[in-house]
Amino acid sequence: MLVFWIKYHACAKKFHGIIFAVKNTVLREQTRSNVYPVQKNDPAAGYSLFSHVRDPDVRYHTSWRHLGWFFFFRLLLASFLVLAFFSEASPRVLGSSFPALFSVVSINYLMLVIASGLLLHWRVPSAEQQVHLMVFIDIIAVTLLMHSSGGVTSGLGMLLLVSIIGGSLLMGGQAALLFAALASLAILSEQVYAQIAHSLTTPAFFQAGILGASFFAVALLAHVLSLRIRETEQLATQRGLDLANMAELNEYIIQHMRTGILAVDDQRKIHLVNNSARELLGTPNIAAGQSLALACGALANQLEKSSRDGYQTKSAVFRAVPGGRDLRPGFAQLGSSGAVGTLIFLEDHAGVAQQAQQIKLASLGRLTASIAHEIRNPLGAISHAGQLLEESPDLTQGDRRLTEIIRSNSARVNGIIESILQLSRREPSQTRLIELSGWLEEFGEEFKRDYGLDADTLSVETKGHETLIRADTGQIRQVLTILCENSLNHGMLDNRPLRISIRDGLALETGGSFVDITDNGPGIEANVVRQMFEPFFTTRNTGTGLGLYIARELCECNQVRLEYRQASESGSCFRISFPDPRRRELIT
Repeated sequence: MLVFWIKYHACAKKFHGIIFAVKNTVLREQTRSNVYPVQKNDPAAGYSLFSHVRDPDVRYHTSWRHLGWFFFFRLLLASFLVLAFFSEASPRVLGSSFPALFSVVSINYLMLVIASGLLLHWRVPSAEQQVHLMVFIDIIAVTLLMHSSGGVTSGLGMLLLVSIIGGSLLMGGQAALLFAALASLAILSEQVYAQIAHSLTTPAFFQAGILGASFFAVALLAHVLSLRIRETEQLATQRGLDLANMAELNEYIIQHMRTGILAVDDQRKIHLVNNSARELLGTPNIAAGQSLALACGALANQLEKSSRDGYQTKSAVFRAVPGGRDLRPGFAQLGSSGAVGTLIFLEDHAGVAQQAQQIKLASLGRLTASIAHEIRNPLGAISHAGQLLEESPDLTQGDRRLTEIIRSNSARVNGIIESILQLSRREPSQTRLIELSGWLEEFGEEFKRDYGLDADTLSVETKGHETLIRADTGQIRQVLTILCENSLNHGMLDNRPLRISIRDGLALETGGSFVDITDNGPGIEANVVRQMFEPFFTTRNTGTGLGLYIARELCECNQVRLEYRQASESGSCFRISFPDPRRRELIT
């Protein structure tokens, strides 16, 4: 018997090695024909868009979990046979011919099943080899138990149907036919041995043949069922990968949208929040699972008001934090009932209002540009006449004062006309990646050289790290020049020298860089702060009122935010906030 087992195991191993090689080749060809589509990661992008997709070189391995259920059935069967035989109410058919043989075989069968359980726990040898070993032991044990109980007529041979079905489902392929053939041969061999050794008067070859045919029938059915199950598992796995990819893609899109997105349930618990919402609300630590009232009480109040009137009225503008941005929320009910949740959209109201203003100013700019062009000719004539009048030797001191007023106001009007024409002729931004720290140091040296400033008056403080921004260098240089000129013109104090500081940094909530232009001047009054970015607003008689307006316009062209901040001690601080260049590149 041991020699037979060794030969069987060697042949079966070679046979299944050939089967698995053919199966792997077929699966690999199916994979290449888009059975498992795989998106290759772009190493230049720095991230994996479809991280759930795995290598599709699939090989069928028997499920250890299914093998565990097969072992559990065999353990129950072996235990039942032992307990039923040694109990007082033992069925007469069990061991009716050879009780001693039945007792030895049943106990050994139980011990072998327990030993197979240990091998299953250790997962040694492989699952395929353990299936062969289990089915082979079942065939031998059940055949001997059947022989000791009177042969085929005892009905114990039917127990082999479960073993054949289990082995066929776990292995599939020609292994199902192999198990059926071995079981049929065992049954027929037992019948032949019983006829020769014991000279049975009523041979049961017909019953043995019917039982063998049943083995082949259930093996074929189990083989077809296993193919269907594996095809279903492959389809379910593929659909699972597709859903995981789609979910990750949706998550990526939501997190990189400019509009703030929050999803809350009926208990006002946050389930989803993107980076833009954190930035707009000014709460970088907001996370899923947090109460909306704790994260932003003003937004929670807006949601309650909107939900009471059925999301019909337009939401009001609010500020999440003092000094923060003006936000306008939008609410969309999820599902058909209010118990599902709400989707919240957040937009920067200042940006929306500024877009409307830009449309108006674009039309106004074309009109003023043509008017300025027409005014330029008579203005030049007035200025030239004033200069000629000033050269006359017969002018009195009062007349010379009048000509000086003509000359100074002509120059002021000419400056306004130049600024208006500059706005109307402005070209689109040509953005590129810039290393911020080094570029700021170059600007500082150039500005000090052009305006004759020393190192104490203008200082540039950089972090020294390689921070990248995406902007038009010419336009950002013009913005910095306007802000530094404003500090020179408005920041002078009689009791102390002027100090202008340019510092860079990294905003943790947005991942983008910023530049602060700070001076130690008298600062800006609150009523002036609200109007200083409006066109033609100035606090000096000699100013045009277009400097800060032009600076903000240039920042908007580069998708950069320019805002005024109160300095920590005294003076003024203007901050230029740049978006994360990686996110900017993906959005645009």
